[in-house]
Amino acid sequence: MRVYRPEAGKLVLREEPVPEPQRGEVLVRVRATSLNYRDLLILDGDHFTTGPGNLVPVSDAAGDVVAVGDGVTRFAVGDRVLNAFHSHWIAGRLPDTLVGYGNGQDGWLTEYRTVSEQALVALPDSLTYEQGATLPCAAVTAWTSLDGVRPGDVVLTLGTGGVSLFALQLAKARGARVVATTSSAAKAAKLTELGADTVLDYVATPEWGKAVLDATGGRGADRIVEVGGPGTFAQSLIAAGTHHAEIALVGFVGRGGAAVDFMDLFRSGATVRKIWVGSREDTEDLVRWLEARPIEPVIDSVHPFERADAAVEHFRSRANLGKVVLTHA
Repeated sequence: MRVYRPEAGKLVLREEPVPEPQRGEVLVRVRATSLNYRDLLILDGDHFTTGPGNLVPVSDAAGDVVAVGDGVTRFAVGDRVLNAFHSHWIAGRLPDTLVGYGNGQDGWLTEYRTVSEQALVALPDSLTYEQGATLPCAAVTAWTSLDGVRPGDVVLTLGTGGVSLFALQLAKARGARVVATTSSAAKAAKLTELGADTVLDYVATPEWGKAVLDATGGRGADRIVEVGGPGTFAQSLIAAGTHHAEIALVGFVGRGGAAVDFMDLFRSGATVRKIWVGSREDTEDLVRWLEARPIEPVIDSVHPFERADAAVEHFRSRANLGKVVLTHA
């Protein structure tokens, strides 16, 4: 089988034997994968790792079960599946130890992958492989970030990355009002098309936290899907107003930024909740939701498996608006 492994920061295509599923495992023929920001960090050596440096990258995939090991009961040959982002977090509280794809164990940028039957979720017929492959990290992160959001709540999303776009779509499906930020007119138009009620240009309006307050009559956001980290957190606190909003702390795409003022934090009364993507149960809940209330994942471009390098460079350029997907078929 063909499989990619990193060497000196580059992806190298290699030939390796097709693995055989052991007891409790299934063999998946990978049909599509999608890229996330963490994949670039791992390739660049800028993300924590708990395994060797030549692990197969990429955490998100969809495909077909082509063989099963002894004792497997959850899936059969021919079933369509996607993976849960965390292979050992089934439900409930976050485990003490997590082993991530690409940084702790081999990921999914391969033609075949054996995995525990417990680490997979059924892919409904309503989703293509390419759409299914966009769900495990970005969509589930958005889903858990919005837990408890009610109709009429104000949700703030930042930028046009995968998590933010899914958060916008899911928040609108929940009946929320969405304020979104971006830095380009073209991306602002896409955010509006997806349902954003207010779009703010964070370059033209660097004090966009105050602009969120103005756009909501002083109320601020009830839920902030905070993907920027140090680059945006200070403004997110201002956007939270003073009515006990929740900030879902997702990532750290923005590396620089103003220091957080303690009094802004104190006055906001905001709750900060770290998001660790989600469990298999969260993934299953999201898939059931999508079957009942379909939304179409925003896919920017699809690249063939043989051109994973081109997909990575396109994603690295940040010119994309939506998920960058590789098709393995």
